[in-house]
Amino acid sequence: MKTLFIEKKFPYDGTQLHSLFAYLDHKVLGPSIVSWQGACSISFDHMVDGEDLLEQAEIKGDEMLHFIIEVFDRDLFSGVALQRLFASIARDYLQAASSALAGKSLVRDGDDIYLDDRKLSISIATKSPVSVMVHFAMNITNDGTPVKTLSLQDLKLDPRKVSEDLMAKFKKEYDSIVVATQKVRPVS
Repeated sequence: MKTLFIEKKFPYDGTQLHSLFAYLDHKVLGPSIVSWQGACSISFDHMVDGEDLLEQAEIKGDEMLHFIIEVFDRDLFSGVALQRLFASIARDYLQAASSALAGKSLVRDGDDIYLDDRKLSISIATKSPVSVMVHFAMNITNDGTPVKTLSLQDLKLDPRKVSEDLMAKFKKEYDSIVVATQKVRPVS
C-alpha cells in the first residue's frame, strides 16, 4: 500500500473517483491511499450513492480533508469492508488525538463518524472494472455544509497531521492483512 499527501489543494466533485486516479494524476502506482485538502461539491451527475440520489441530497463543504483508497482485483464487498475499516481507524485515532472531546465519544455508524447529531465525515465505496475505490472525507471547517457538522477545527486537529497519521495507520493495517492472506495453508 502506497501513500501520498498531495500538497496542492483542489476541490472534490466526484470525478476523482475513477480507476487509476492516484497513478494517472499523481504517479502513485498500485494499491494506494492518497489525501488532499479542498472544497467538496458533488453534482448528481457524479454522485455514486443511490440513497443520496433518491433523496436528492446535497453533499458539499467549503474545506474538507479527502482520501481516495484504491485496491485492485477485489470485489465491492471487499471495498466496503476497507471503507468501514478506514472509518474505524479514523474514529479511534480522532478519539485518542483530540483533547477537545473532553469525555465525549465519537461514534462510527457504518462508514460515517458522528458526535451526537453532528456529522464529521462522508464516504462511498464503489467498483470499477479493475479496482475498488473508496472516497472518505472529513470536514476541516463547518462552513458550506448543508447539515449539522463537526470539523477537525472543532476537534483542534491539524488536517495535514491527521492525513499523514491516518494513511500510515491504514497502510500498516492493509499490509498486515495482505501478509495474513499469504501465510495460511489451505484446508480441504
